[in-house]
This record gives sequence, structure tokens and C-alpha cells, in this order.
Amino acid sequence: MNKGLHPLRGRTAQQHARYAASEGCESSAWTMMHLGQHERIGIIRAPRGPCTDMPQSPARARTTLWMLTALAALSFMDRQIVAVLLPQVKTEFALSDLQAGLVTGLGFALGFALMAVPLGRLADASDRIGVVAWCRGLGGLMAALGGMAWGAGSLALARVGCAVSDAGGGPASMSAIADLYPASERSRAMGTYAMGNSAGSLLALLGGAWLVQHVGWRLTLMLVGLTAMLAALALRLLVPRASASPTANAAPLGTGLASRGQVRAILAQPLARWLLLAASFALLCGYSFGTWNFTYLMRHFGLSTMQAGSIAALSALGAMLGAPLAGGLSDHLTRRDPRWQIGVPIIGLGMTLPLGLIYLSLPPTQVALAVAMVSGFAFCISFWVGPVYAALSMVVRPDQRGVANGLMLLVGAVGGGGFGPVLTGALSDAFMAQGLDNPLRAALVCVVLLLLGAIAALALVAGAYGRHIRTSRIPL
Repeated sequence: MNKGLHPLRGRTAQQHARYAASEGCESSAWTMMHLGQHERIGIIRAPRGPCTDMPQSPARARTTLWMLTALAALSFMDRQIVAVLLPQVKTEFALSDLQAGLVTGLGFALGFALMAVPLGRLADASDRIGVVAWCRGLGGLMAALGGMAWGAGSLALARVGCAVSDAGGGPASMSAIADLYPASERSRAMGTYAMGNSAGSLLALLGGAWLVQHVGWRLTLMLVGLTAMLAALALRLLVPRASASPTANAAPLGTGLASRGQVRAILAQPLARWLLLAASFALLCGYSFGTWNFTYLMRHFGLSTMQAGSIAALSALGAMLGAPLAGGLSDHLTRRDPRWQIGVPIIGLGMTLPLGLIYLSLPPTQVALAVAMVSGFAFCISFWVGPVYAALSMVVRPDQRGVANGLMLLVGAVGGGGFGPVLTGALSDAFMAQGLDNPLRAALVCVVLLLLGAIAALALVAGAYGRHIRTSRIPL
């Protein structure tokens, strides 16, 4: 694309977008399209130099993706391993169940809430790989320091600090992936990255349990934190910097977009709002179900801790396989019709709903069928992650991706990981007060029904999303 003044004067925004798309620049196409659907544009200053939205070399992109995924797995392992450490932590510090929950869960959620959006803005304004490396490394350091805690208060402070890993590393990682991969391959890449959470959960349930049993909770935290620090250092040394993709250097006067806060600007976009709403319902269901399902397996089916852990690990493996599969399927079908970007998550969540309800309706004697149903539930619920994250990257400006991803992860950490399990427990207590025989099952049924909200939000946005992609001429 030519430097300096854009060669087209007096054309509509749509004509400018088509010109930018023909040049292969997604960020320029997006910006010109959204400067005003019905405005006449006099002069637009094009980005200087070649467009940086274009994909990097395949080898470099794959290396970066897998390193980001490995760091996400280590970070999620640190989050999930707390459940394995909890019995020893409670015994050493003489904590009640409520105190243990506040120390290990609420502290992380509060830290995430405070840091997610500011660190997302930092990722949009600076070197995204650098933000990932620093945040993942600092999170690992705080995890290691947690292993040296001298009381409940110091452990709680360390867990607050651990939130920097996901609050900063998560949004910056997804933004970097969106820059590395073109729209036609982005769902698969996001799905591959989403494997990190499931892999981290699997590592916590299996490797974490072994470490706690053999070396204790303190050395376990230190080893996990040190591994994360070394992996973050490797990312910083081996992967080149990745700054936010530029949009047009100047927008027409009077649009007011540049003067608005990034969060307000993102929430002002209907497509982004619907995608965030759908993710909110799906995350609230997923985190709440995942938190309480371990207890449900033991209470309802009479399983031991080891048996329940094995089933939970199998479910994590199902989710780890489902996310990249759904991403690849979405990329393939979206080339025919962009609405499949939303259609694949709808199908996945549509299958998840009956699987979850069947699982919760099974009697205690049907353990084998329960394992099949809950594994299918975990496999299908992961279908939304890659396609929806990729869709969000295509409805916000490239320099807003960090904040947009931060908002989505904020919903998951605070709403799903913080509020969701508490709500599920409160519902269970309420059902118990009403005399239900299995109050936790009734509460989990309510949780699974939240998927109806996610399906409805996605169904409402599918048509508008398809029109947006066609109008913006984003190459798929």
C-alpha cells in the first residue's frame, strides 16, 4: 500500500475498506470500514510501511503459538493446583473452609479484576510478547513466593500477585496470536491456545497430586513457579517482539472514537457486546460446573478422591481435544459462509446442554455412562472458545484486542471463577433448605441451563456477524 495520503479521495468508507482488503491488510480494512458506514471520507492517512497484520512465517507462528500455549498451561496449573494443595494448607494454617476459600480463590479473583483491563491496554500499546513474558514470569515468581508463606495473610497476598500471569499474559497472548495468524486460520490457532487451560488442569490433577504427596505443598508451588519463570525467559529470548498492529494513523475529525475509553469503545459495539455476553454465560457454566463436579462425583456416585480425580482428568483431556478440533472446523466452514464462525459454537453448546442434563439425571449405579456423558460434556463445551475469541478479534480494532480479550477473561476469572462457584453453593444450600434429596444436583442443573443464554446470544449475533465480515471484506 502506498505511503502518505491515501490515493482515493472523496470515496465512501466502504470503497476505502474494499481497497484496503484488496491490499490484504485487515487492520486498515477494519479501520476504514468503521470510520463511518455512511460518511464521506476526504483524506485518510494510510499506515506507513507494509501492513503488519499479514501472517508471519509458518514456522515462527507455530513456535510462538506453542510457547504461548505452554505458558498458559503452566499458569492454569498454578490456578488449579490450589484445590490439590488445599487440605495441607488448611491443616498447616488451621483454616476453616470459608477462610481457605477466601485465601485461595477470592484473592486471585480480586487481583485479576484490578489488573486485567490496564494490562490489556498495555498489550495494545506495547510489545505484546514482552508483556506476556513479564506477566507470566512475575506470576511464576509470586507462585514460588507463595511456597514460602508464613501465614494465611502472606499466602493470600501471593495468590493476588499470581493473578498477574493470566490478567496480563492471557489478553496479550490472544492479541499476539490474532496478529500472527490471518482470519482464515485464527479459530484453529485460538483453539490450540485454549488447550493450555485443559492441559494445565490435567497437569494439576495428575502431576500436582503426585508432587504434593511426595514433596509437600510448599515445594510444589515453588517448582511450578520456577518452571513458569524459566518458560517466560525462554519466550523473551527466542520470540521476537510483537507490537500491536497499526490502524490508520488518523481518523476523520468529529468521530470521537479516539477520545473515548477503550472499554467504552468496545462495549459500544453491538457485536462485541453480544459475543462478551455469550462468553459470560458459557464461562459461568463451565467454571461453576468444573468447580463442583468433583464434589458431585463423590457425593452422588460414592467415588473415592482418586476415582473422582481420574474422571476429572479424563474430562480435562476431552476439553483439550475439543478446542482445537472446533477451531479447525470453524476455519474450514467459515470459508464457505462467515456465519459458521458463530454456528460451530452454537452446535457445540447445543450438544453440551443435553449431555449435561443426562449426566445429572443418572442414578448412582450408572457410573460408566456418567463418565461417558461428563467427558462428552467437557469435549463439547470447549467448542465455543476458539471461534468466539477469533470472532472478537475481527469485530474490534487491532489496537483494542488486548482490552477486549482482557474483558472476556475478566468475566471468566471474576464471574466464572469467583462468583459462579459461590452462586452454585448458595443454590445448593437453598435447595437443601427446601428438603430436596440431592440439592447439589439441582444447583448444577440450574448451572447447565445457563448455556441457553449463551446459545441465544450467539444465535442473535450470527447474522450480523456474517454481514460485518462480508461488508468489511476481511479475507477468510
